[in-house]
Amino acid sequence: MADLVLARLSPRFSRLYGRIGRPSIPPEKLLRAVLLQVFYTIRSERMLMEQLDYNLLFHWFVGLNMDDPVWDVPVFTKNRQRLLKGHIAQIFFEKVLEQARELDLLSNEHFTVDGTLLEAWASLKSFKRVDGPQPPPDDPGNPTVDFHGEKRSNATHVSTTAPEALLAKKGAGREAKLSYTGHALMENRSGLVVDTEVTQAYGTAALMAERIAGDHRVTLGADKNYDTAACVADLRSLNVTPHIAQNNRRRKSALDARTTRHAGYLLSQRKRKRVEEICGWMKTVGGLRKLHHRGLELVKWMFRFAAAAYNLVRIRNLATAIG
Repeated sequence: MADLVLARLSPRFSRLYGRIGRPSIPPEKLLRAVLLQVFYTIRSERMLMEQLDYNLLFHWFVGLNMDDPVWDVPVFTKNRQRLLKGHIAQIFFEKVLEQARELDLLSNEHFTVDGTLLEAWASLKSFKRVDGPQPPPDDPGNPTVDFHGEKRSNATHVSTTAPEALLAKKGAGREAKLSYTGHALMENRSGLVVDTEVTQAYGTAALMAERIAGDHRVTLGADKNYDTAACVADLRSLNVTPHIAQNNRRRKSALDARTTRHAGYLLSQRKRKRVEEICGWMKTVGGLRKLHHRGLELVKWMFRFAAAAYNLVRIRNLATAIG
């Protein structure tokens, strides 16, 4: 399946690479290597190159001959940056979805959205005030920082290593970490990811609903965190029926029986749990629980590519079940 996707991307690759100069890593081999990194939860490019050097199965999957040398880590990361500029992750993701459409696995009426925090590659020591001089560190390599008694917020502080990451926490009583928010939009028929987005640590269902809104009405499922009057109003203004889980704890839900009495609402609630499995897979197997990349654009690239890798696994399983 990956070979078919890469074959369809070949014309795009030809426009990215010039005809003169020193030969670089073939983009097909580079993308296969990144797929291995996602599938086998390899934490860094250095570890990936080490495993490519001694694992013959990895060598074969990437397309290297047995005696071909493995690339240097800086060369690999530099060539991946070229694919980032060419929006290859987005196109790869779309080509994977084309295979799902050919197998009639996609729905264009019923969807589910979910968001998950992605911990940035930055420590809390890098979260410093933006207004005022900083005292000289006692140890330039690993300074001692005393946070006690200091009020820290995104309005007054910023990370020096990941400026786009914001301080956020999963819930009340949980520790706050520098994070981004990854959004995944799933269609309900087969449980495939049809769109992704990464933002700073905020976002609502309307962010993804705008991409599926059209002339015909669609449904969008989500968890209790999206059960707010503003979110429900935004969805209805986009001609999207909100199938959001009701939150009646110490308050009144923004949804009433006009929506929840239908059988389709209950079906959406059962399907909704699949999107949590997707986010869990990308954070555990895909290695995105603790990011190893800096910069919002690169994080977007890796998040979308991890979603494409999940779809490849899911389509294979569904195609095998169909026979």
